[in-house]
Amino acid sequence: MSRVLSFDLPDIENLLMLNPRVKTCASLRSTATTKIDKAHWKRNAAKNYSSYEKLENNFDDIKHTTLSERGALREAMRCLKCADAPCQKSCPTNLDIKSFITSIANKNYYGAAKSILSDNPLGLTCGMVCPTSDLCVGGCNLHASEEGAINIGGLQQFATEVFKEMKIPQVRNPSLPPPEELPKSFHPKIALIGCGPASISCASFLARLGYSDITIFEKEEYIGGLSTSEIPQFRLPYDVVKFEIKLMKDLGVKIVHGKGLGIEGMTLETLKEDGYKTVFIGIGLPEPKRDLIFEGLTVEHGFYTSKEFLPLVAKASKTGLCACRSGLPSLQGTVIVLGAGDTAFDCATSALRCGAHRVFVVFRKGFTNIRAVPEEVELAKQEKCEFLPYMSPRRIILKGQRISAIEFVHTEQNDAGDWIEDEDQVIRLKANVVISAFGSILSNSSVKKAMANIKFNRWGFLDIDTETMQTNEPWVFAGGDIAGLANTTVESVNDGKQASWHIHKYLQSLHGCLVTGDPELPLFYTPIDLVDISVEVAGLKFPNPFGLASAAPTTNSAMIRRAFKAGWAFALTKTFSLDKVWRNF
Repeated sequence: MSRVLSFDLPDIENLLMLNPRVKTCASLRSTATTKIDKAHWKRNAAKNYSSYEKLENNFDDIKHTTLSERGALREAMRCLKCADAPCQKSCPTNLDIKSFITSIANKNYYGAAKSILSDNPLGLTCGMVCPTSDLCVGGCNLHASEEGAINIGGLQQFATEVFKEMKIPQVRNPSLPPPEELPKSFHPKIALIGCGPASISCASFLARLGYSDITIFEKEEYIGGLSTSEIPQFRLPYDVVKFEIKLMKDLGVKIVHGKGLGIEGMTLETLKEDGYKTVFIGIGLPEPKRDLIFEGLTVEHGFYTSKEFLPLVAKASKTGLCACRSGLPSLQGTVIVLGAGDTAFDCATSALRCGAHRVFVVFRKGFTNIRAVPEEVELAKQEKCEFLPYMSPRRIILKGQRISAIEFVHTEQNDAGDWIEDEDQVIRLKANVVISAFGSILSNSSVKKAMANIKFNRWGFLDIDTETMQTNEPWVFAGGDIAGLANTTVESVNDGKQASWHIHKYLQSLHGCLVTGDPELPLFYTPIDLVDISVEVAGLKFPNPFGLASAAPTTNSAMIRRAFKAGWAFALTKTFSLDKVWRNF
């Protein structure tokens, strides 16, 4: 039985009037009417040139790299899987980027996360805050194409976030014997100072190697170091840090709070007396650089250093970080942030969320000399922070007991390339609050005294071997900001990774075991990897039922060998010349 559909002619004409397909004459509509219609249909946020209220108390994840599953699959399919993989060569932790992108393209999200976390125990953190435009993305061969470079940070964040939601613990390398059966050389006491990215990475790899007595000493009651205290919640949610710490603790790493170098008499010597055979120092640079013009100024005057301001913001905005239930710093009116590094821009965008009406980022050099990564600068620009280059602070002006203005002198670059200050060009800006973000140092005498025999270089960093991360004391290693090599989280992670292998070599040498050859750090494993999927065919046992058929992937032995390393169990080939091809196996 068929049904006749009838249409009302006027209804069809009304539909066509919404978007006519065939024009018989030019359309006419006033600009005023178009503006009203545009406001009704507009999907992106309308520009607001005066109000900053929408950001106040808003610490939601800005999701600048976040991809949906559909977006991740489309992005992964664009990857060329370059043979030379310039993206991997640009990654401090040497992630096998084309491998994890291939896994995403095949919808193997667990495999992608496993590949990422095998080389970078803080894979999710780095996916969210890594300056990818300056690292892996900067080396992508698609950079000059119409669609641009691959969003590697977004793909990394996607894969590790999917794994995070799986709530699967990390386990030791299945090939390792139980801890009680390992040689004595795997049971020495190992201490790591500071629970930041470098120490988390170092402890994770040492635990994967089989070491069973690893303790991290953290002076604060919270974990994560700079990732927690100085990277705002809207850029790096606290639950991400807790997730990565939990993976580390799954391997038996212990964390002791309220203890650190210079606290309650702890020194490197007392650690040695307590039986620790090696120490990794990852305490960062805990004190701010402070210009002399700010001498005597405090929060009561309206002055903060970045080391004071950002931890206050973190404690108030990161759920579970602090039991003190502290409130956000109350900022009113105009805030001036001094500096042009990543920390300065974190202070600026955080100030808007603390109630500031206008935020100026003021720095001594020009826009081309900004040290912050492009992602941070772009976020500050989008959130309407204002930039003032070529200005050096000269004097703070107080009204009563509060800051009312700050005086600057103009800076310029002479023909020799040196930056000079022109005292004849003076600028005064009104300000209610000033935040100094001029970098960090280690000036605490008690901490330095606790490292009495360790040498510092002329820049104030620990003097270390850049390959082994070893100090002048062979049993003491260091990484992260305190070592002066890392400017980003991912570089701190790699410092810890690098140190873990050389700590392993050092500890084994104490027991007469010489570790030679290329470094072989264990991969990331979970209970999923313990599932036996081996099969037996014609009396031959294969580790899994996945093999390569006689086709392009089995053209030569080099391709088959790489497939075996990637986990394929077998390969079916055509006729080979055994002498020339198979001798490579």
